[in-house]
Amino acid sequence: MVRELQSERKGPGDASSVVVFLHGYGADGADLLGIADVLGPHLPGTAFYAPDAPERSAGNPFGRQWFPIPWMDGSTEEQARASMIQSVEDVDAFLDRVIADEGISPDRLAIIGFSQGTMMALHVVPRRAEPVAALVGISGRLLAPETLAAEARVKPPVLLMHGDQDPVVPFSDLEATGSALASEGFDVSSFVMKGMGHGISQDGLLTALRFLQQHLGD
Repeated sequence: MVRELQSERKGPGDASSVVVFLHGYGADGADLLGIADVLGPHLPGTAFYAPDAPERSAGNPFGRQWFPIPWMDGSTEEQARASMIQSVEDVDAFLDRVIADEGISPDRLAIIGFSQGTMMALHVVPRRAEPVAALVGISGRLLAPETLAAEARVKPPVLLMHGDQDPVVPFSDLEATGSALASEGFDVSSFVMKGMGHGISQDGLLTALRFLQQHLGD
C-alpha cells in the first residue's frame, strides 16, 4: 500500500514548472524547503515541494527517514531493503500526484535530492515511464548500481555535487556514481564543493540553479 507523503508547497498558484526536494536521513521536508526562497526569484513560475519521508527516523526521533541505515541505527539489511522498496513506491506516487495537481507534463518537473534523498531520486527517476526535466543529486550515491542497466527506462540529465570533505557519504561516491550513470548513457555533470562537508555550499547552490535554469527555462 502506497503511503501518502505530506508536503508543504511554495510558489505561484499557476506554476509552469515544479521542483521537488527529497531530504536526507534524520531531517524533514522543511530542512530543504528554505532553499526555495533562494532559488524561487531566479525561477519564476516554479512551485517547490519538499515532502516528509514516510518513516520516523530511528537515528533521530525528531526527523524522518526514507529507509533505516543499519550501521547507524542498528536495523537489519532486510529491514532497510524492505523499507527502501516501499519508499520508492511512495516517492513515485508522490511525483505522479504533483504532476497531476499542478497540471504540468513530466518534462516540467525537476528533482533535487540530498544524501539519502539523492539515493531515492537516483533510484526512482530513471525507472519512471517518462523523463523529468533534470535531477540534481547532492552528497549521495546509487542504491543498486548493478540493476541500473536492466531497469533504467528514461535518462534525464543529472548534476551530481559532493563536498570533498564529506565525513558521512564518501567523496569517492561522486566519481563512482557519475561513472555508473555515464556508462549507461546518462548525460552527467559533476561539481566538487571544495572544503565542504556533508552539506550544500553557496557555489554548489549557484551551480544547481544554473542547471535548473538550463533545463526548466521557458
